[in-house]
Amino acid sequence: MTLPTVLRGAGTAIVTPFLSNGDIDEAALRRFVSWQLDEGIDFLVPCGSTGEAMTMSVDEQRRVVEITVDQAAGRVPIIAGAGSNDTKKAIELSKVMKNAGATHLLHTSPMYNKPPQRGIAAHFRAIVEAIDLPIVLYNVPSRTASNVEAETTLQLAEEGRVVAVKEASANIPQVAQIIRHRPHGFSVLSGDDALTLAIMAHGGDGVISVTSNVAPAIVARLCGALHRGDVADARNLDDRLSPLTHAAFIESNPIPVKAALSLMGMMENVLRSPLVPLAETHLPTLRRALDAIGALS
Repeated sequence: MTLPTVLRGAGTAIVTPFLSNGDIDEAALRRFVSWQLDEGIDFLVPCGSTGEAMTMSVDEQRRVVEITVDQAAGRVPIIAGAGSNDTKKAIELSKVMKNAGATHLLHTSPMYNKPPQRGIAAHFRAIVEAIDLPIVLYNVPSRTASNVEAETTLQLAEEGRVVAVKEASANIPQVAQIIRHRPHGFSVLSGDDALTLAIMAHGGDGVISVTSNVAPAIVARLCGALHRGDVADARNLDDRLSPLTHAAFIESNPIPVKAALSLMGMMENVLRSPLVPLAETHLPTLRRALDAIGALS
């Protein structure tokens, strides 16, 4: 099977299942990847924020990507998280992910350091020069404390192997600017489930989703409806997802989706410290959201 050259549609920023002893639950991960693909997801993103990569060793991250690649068996692109605020470490981790079989790399702008725009651009250029895989830029100021401005994204897009952006700035005018001026073949993906409809209505190509961990088929249908121009169907699907979209971020991601997947019998509700299980006061909200989409039936 030939993989698409342009990223579009519904991608899942997949969680990492853990056993009660803290080890990676490899069997659960394999089942989860297969279920995601059976439900119609277009690509998978392991070892991102949702996958708790920041609390995994490099060997653990490599193993998660190896399993995801093996289970996907070439059916969809695998965009492996490889971000670091240390450019040298980002390059080293990128090499590990390439060797694990990733088809693309996901790189955040450097967190904590708060470099200026020219520093952000230099970080990505160094990665591009060192690794011959296509790169997805991840702009998430709420976690990195710095915004990648539209001009920086567009400059990197024009230069080559930065082939897409996962935009989670919640800045619709900025995203629209990128969409208007991007080069041919450059994908703009929503990084915020609540804004997928709006971003795709502006001409965006899809989403890297958190809620699709729980409702992959509905998120895939939402993207499909927008690609074929059926805005009415897309609105209905977005409304159906709305309670889950709210519940998925009622505490820090991936706390709520891990709880949801546990309730659905997909995996244990185990997170790596400093993350903790969902507060019991939020469980009724989560259950109502799952009931609304039939996930507990």
